[in-house]
Amino acid sequence: MKVALGGTFDPVHDGHRALFERAFELGDVTVGLTSDTLAPKTRNVDRYVRSFEERKRDLKDELAALSADTDREFEVRELTEPTGIATEPQFDYLVVSPETIDGAKKVNEIREARGHDPLEIEVVDHVLAEDGDIISSTRIVNGEIDEHGNLTPGRDGRQASR
Repeated sequence: MKVALGGTFDPVHDGHRALFERAFELGDVTVGLTSDTLAPKTRNVDRYVRSFEERKRDLKDELAALSADTDREFEVRELTEPTGIATEPQFDYLVVSPETIDGAKKVNEIREARGHDPLEIEVVDHVLAEDGDIISSTRIVNGEIDEHGNLTPGRDGRQASR
């Protein structure tokens, strides 16, 4: 089976790793990584996003580590539009997080219009941080949590409230 998923992945965190792990359970994985132009447009917040090349390097390292104990292959491709690679006919599955289900449905609409079979949509639940809120790249960049969802010291040096 061929599995697609996409995102900005800046930085990669345990929520992303849950997506990747599920994708590798299903088959060979192609990750669409947002281009430098697309990445800022797909964010729900205004924040700096590292370059495509930096994100690609880190993403490939993560995928190599996660696939090491499998017979699965992976590749990283540049996404230049939000519906990305998943509209291509070779894919069987699309792995998404809960907030991107509508995008997955749009992908299947495009596939249907092009005469392709719909993708099986695999929704992977959010991974929660130590405080019970969702792990997100924005929270990591803002210094609230680390990539595993552990609370980081508050800006005044005290441990963030639990």
